[in-house]
Amino acid sequence: MPDLADFAITRKWPADNPHVIQLYSYPTPNGVKASIALEEMHLPYEPHLVPLGDDYVKSDEFLSLNPNNKIPAMIDPDGPDGQAIGLWESHVILTYLAEKTGQLGGEGRKRWEVQTWLAWQVAGLGPMFGQMGHFVKLGGKDVKDPYPRERYIGESARLLGVLDRQLEGRDWVAGDYSIADIAIAPWLNALEFYGAKDMVGWDDHTNAVAYLARFNDRDAVAKGRNIPDPDGPVA
Repeated sequence: MPDLADFAITRKWPADNPHVIQLYSYPTPNGVKASIALEEMHLPYEPHLVPLGDDYVKSDEFLSLNPNNKIPAMIDPDGPDGQAIGLWESHVILTYLAEKTGQLGGEGRKRWEVQTWLAWQVAGLGPMFGQMGHFVKLGGKDVKDPYPRERYIGESARLLGVLDRQLEGRDWVAGDYSIADIAIAPWLNALEFYGAKDMVGWDDHTNAVAYLARFNDRDAVAKGRNIPDPDGPVA
């Protein structure tokens, strides 16, 4: 039996089945990247709900796995050389799973195209959409200075345009469906939650609109978008 006792996080979120991947997450755009990838790759895993409050993400147990106090995080009991490994940062988790399974990561030159678009999401789309959401709907919505709101709306619209042009004549961002799409599309879904579709001219980006519909229509995506269940029990 794999020994997860060295991972302090398992004291707060104990494993029912220590043989399978342990996912610590919440269904945010970043969080569902991991659950969707696990579903797409048909890997057995055990999800643990980690609410975003300080009692959870800043607990000693969670910080022992991810010192940056952000979801998702993961333990693979069957890591490199058969030893358990802890992972955090969504793009690292996606790349690790792709390389572990040989799925959705691209091969040869195509791998670098996938990695480029994965990096684009991590460095650009996610942070800018997230900041836009902060100033449009969340904690910064009452800030009177219009500059931050306008800046992040404008940059989000620019990035959406980059994606829309890349999707011209193709179904997926790097040609074949990949971890890059699993990283990008959940942030497009966030536009609905933020109430920001009109602000970034969503309907004018017809390639992106069709792309998101294709993504959401996948069975693994429909399931993974709701894992862990935000209304489920917390260990």
